Amino acid sequence: MIRPRIFSIAICLVLTLTCSRVASSQSFDQEMDLTQTILAALKANLRLKQSQDDVDAAQANRSARVTDFFPTLNARYGYIRRDQAQVQALGIPGTGVQNVLINPKDEYNFVTSFSQPIFTGFALLNRYKIADMGLDVAELVEKFTRQDVILDAKNAYYSVLKNQKLVDVARDQVKQIASQKEVSENMYQVGMSPLNDLLQDQVRLANAKQRLITAQNNLEITKSQFNTLLIRPVNAPVVIRDILDYTPFEYDIDYCLAQAEDNRLEIEVADLEVEIAEKDYNLSKQNYYPSVDLTGTWTRRGTDWDVDGGEGIGDKEFWDIRATATWDFWEWGRTAYGVREKLSRLSQAKHRRKETLVNIDLEVKEAYLRTIESEKNIITVEKAIEQAKENLRITEERFREQVSTSTDVLVAQALLTDTETNYFNALYDFKIAKAVLYRAIGVDNYE
Repeated sequence: MIRPRIFSIAICLVLTLTCSRVASSQSFDQEMDLTQTILAALKANLRLKQSQDDVDAAQANRSARVTDFFPTLNARYGYIRRDQAQVQALGIPGTGVQNVLINPKDEYNFVTSFSQPIFTGFALLNRYKIADMGLDVAELVEKFTRQDVILDAKNAYYSVLKNQKLVDVARDQVKQIASQKEVSENMYQVGMSPLNDLLQDQVRLANAKQRLITAQNNLEITKSQFNTLLIRPVNAPVVIRDILDYTPFEYDIDYCLAQAEDNRLEIEVADLEVEIAEKDYNLSKQNYYPSVDLTGTWTRRGTDWDVDGGEGIGDKEFWDIRATATWDFWEWGRTAYGVREKLSRLSQAKHRRKETLVNIDLEVKEAYLRTIESEKNIITVEKAIEQAKENLRITEERFREQVSTSTDVLVAQALLTDTETNYFNALYDFKIAKAVLYRAIGVDNYE
């Protein structure tokens, strides 16, 4: 009875795994548009999850710094074993001198205490402010990491589309050259074309097939990158919706620079890092001031484990409260050197902020120029495609009438292929460049 049961369980597991694989493959076969790709990337991206973990850690750190303002409570239970009981001779009127037990041989004690910082040279306040601003930094880093993921998703999406088009162009070129080779071969057989034309067609066909293989490999690489971004199996099928239309970018460079200054989260992070460095500088000066603490204790003593007094225990229960001021007024310049270090760190933070502003302006300018360049290329090459197609049609007609040569046809085919390649490169490079520009000016856009 046991073996059939184990066998049935094994069959169920195999069927479950098979069904799950089929279901996952079917989900990968579903067509995705750009918005779905971005959402999937945001959901799966590991860098974004790490940023979210940083936010959680920063929140915990800030909560921990809040507790520094509250009193600390503790308790301890102890046992003392002396080599002998301690007695003291006391003269008591009317009875003479007697030995009085002042510390028993065995003693148990239970002590509870609290400690409340009163003044720490503004250290607690500065630590809390640093932790609070650290949380702000973590949240901003999460936001611009999200923007980076959106850009990566757009880049992967458009790269797949571009390489699909380039594969189509390369495949069409192979078909055209193969067809032309057959015509040249037939004409050579009947003595209407020299062997040289046929050999040229054969060489061009071999080169075209090689370019097709390269284009197919590039497509597979971009698909693998797409799958990796979405944390999918690297060989999973990639089915995405094509986007052949485009919207011109209508803003000028001044608008882009102004948007970047208003929207770039990296600027806010740089500002917060300067503020953190300032608080850290103030924190380093805490030892210039004395620290004041309020402490209190409650003690019970006894000769047995229940600490309930006994022989030799003069006062089995007592408490005290004390205020203590501590000031390390001479440390051989340690505090001064620490303050100088933090002052230098503050200066570094200010320099990094300026560098961030300069780099953002440069990033925006480069992205803007790339976008405008690609847009102009689209307009230029778009007109040239129809001209190249018409040129190929005329040349093929002239070749059939033996007015032009096989070389003329191949040149016209190569011209059309190059024009189509340039068009699709310009189209999708424009989309990628515009995505980079939107990221450079700090604007979330799913286009």
